[in-house]
Amino acid sequence: MVSGQSISFQAFKLNKQLLKAVEAAGYSAPTPIQVQAIPRILAGYDVIGIAQTGTGKTAAYLLPLLMQLKHAVDAVPKALILAPNKELILQIDEHIAMLAQHTDLRHTGLYGGVGTKQQVATLTQGIDIVVATPGRLLDLYHRGAVHLRGIRYLVLDEADRMLDMGFMPQFRGILEVIPTKRQNLLFSATFPPKVVTLSEEFLAFPQKITITPPATPVTTVTQQLYHVPNTATKAALLTYLLQDTATFHKVIVFTRTRKVATQIASYLQRKAQGAVGVVHANKGQNTRINTLNAFRNGALRILVATDVMARGIDIAQVSHVINFQVPVMHEEYIHRIGRTGRAKQLGKAITLADKTEEYHIKQIEKLMQYRLPITPLPNDLPVTPTSAEEQKEMARTLDWQRQRTDPTYQGAFHKKKTKSMVRKQRSLRVMRRKHR
Repeated sequence: MVSGQSISFQAFKLNKQLLKAVEAAGYSAPTPIQVQAIPRILAGYDVIGIAQTGTGKTAAYLLPLLMQLKHAVDAVPKALILAPNKELILQIDEHIAMLAQHTDLRHTGLYGGVGTKQQVATLTQGIDIVVATPGRLLDLYHRGAVHLRGIRYLVLDEADRMLDMGFMPQFRGILEVIPTKRQNLLFSATFPPKVVTLSEEFLAFPQKITITPPATPVTTVTQQLYHVPNTATKAALLTYLLQDTATFHKVIVFTRTRKVATQIASYLQRKAQGAVGVVHANKGQNTRINTLNAFRNGALRILVATDVMARGIDIAQVSHVINFQVPVMHEEYIHRIGRTGRAKQLGKAITLADKTEEYHIKQIEKLMQYRLPITPLPNDLPVTPTSAEEQKEMARTLDWQRQRTDPTYQGAFHKKKTKSMVRKQRSLRVMRRKHR
């Protein structure tokens, strides 16, 4: 195995076409995940690669994959790369185009949200590498548009998401139609125990590479936590922070829901923060691509997004990630804050948490084995009283959280509901007696 801190890409014995592309891409030296993964993949092992976001995982599997494929052979694909969303599909396909530019290897991205005509036409011309979301791949397979009998390499990018219960039925369908004799490569920043169990269904004696402990954020990201009483004060704090345009020059604001993402973007525009982009699952594919490109190129300073943007999207020099809402899927926090501090650049992640989100903050801290530093609210920040409706919703959420952590606690709202039902039952019995 290649080892050492000062090695070059030449040490992997890549062919000259790949080395030329690596040089053109500006890769000066391999990252730790590349040092560990590339030789093992070239040796033919199944590999599970766990490393922080922004550490070069995509090139860690693409370079040895391209080296083994070498050149186009026939019409059917030899390599299949699965990823959870359209944006990541496009990004991986761009990486392939960059690294395979001096070869004749053919590749394409398959994803939903657009028509199938152009995708089918590309497949008909012959393809070597398919990058796809599971749903669109199965759709095209059942139509007879893509043939998977020649797959020799299977890659799962963001493997933890690909193997969660949402994608697993589709993934099992894919496993049924691709050859059993193949090399499997799984890469992600987090790899929780339930996903390890699921991976055992199709992996045999994989080489596991853990560059840092799972769910460890990159050291180039400074983290910060504000305790905020309610949504209105969160919005005020967000505006307060974003007024410093020099410091907050390229910002992604994360929310849990599409509705809140749209509301926050409109709010920031009303507060004279300039044009604000929004990316979530309800946006059309072309709109999402155009918005990402505008943000990437600097035409937009602020991008508001749901967790569709948290996975694998590589945008350079994002100065800040702001969690307007704390994710309830705790691994997503790691992926969110990994959108900044990439490629050894410094970044900052700021989280705004109300009292209902403190439960999730504790779980995230436990996952990371790191206590988020708390920053007091600015003295001149206007704090809005919490509305009666939001207070009630918070009370319900806190009640539910207590039920989860304390099996003996039945829940205040549960008790109220039970008493109400008892009263109704008594009234019904009285009415029945009267009408006998």
